[in-house]
Amino acid sequence: MRTQRAQLDPKAQLENWDDASKVVFDRQLLNELASLRFLDAHRHVAIFGPVGVGKTFLAHALGHAACRHNRSVLALRADRMLKTLKQARLVNAYETELRKLLAPELLILDDFCLDSMDQQESRDAYEILIERDRSGSIIVTSNRHPDEWLATFHDPLRAQSAIDRFTSNAYDLVVEGESYRNRLKPRHDPRPADSTAHTNL
Repeated sequence: MRTQRAQLDPKAQLENWDDASKVVFDRQLLNELASLRFLDAHRHVAIFGPVGVGKTFLAHALGHAACRHNRSVLALRADRMLKTLKQARLVNAYETELRKLLAPELLILDDFCLDSMDQQESRDAYEILIERDRSGSIIVTSNRHPDEWLATFHDPLRAQSAIDRFTSNAYDLVVEGESYRNRLKPRHDPRPADSTAHTNL
């Protein structure tokens, strides 16, 4: 129930990672993150690299590890989070939605800074990064290096403040290699034809 509330991918668990994949990252750092000491220290994690290398898988796997240790977790796509906050303003529910994002011990934001943000989205992203720095940990996945995040914000001054605070308190897990999604692609498992089956329709 804890992982369902967290909206984690049920298959994305560390024991399900395919070690034969041609993906490279710091395994010692991942083991350290899996210890969850970063949560106790209110530190963050930035997982970045090219498309398809397993960033979301690793982020959700750390979320599963946290749930197993009775930690509260919430996993969202960054664009959906910003859209929800924008809609919440229209019905005077912004503070309620913001509290939902600040409450969990671990917030996972997938595809962070993928697209340019408008003025309101930029301010909301700023609020999340600043407030979460005081209340708990964040894991973000991104196709962009943190040096490129600034350009996606509407307000460079707010962005610089939030990004600097986040990156100075975050572990960087760089993932490189071939697309991991090919390992998850469904395969046809050919079986011997049944000799009793009809071949003519």
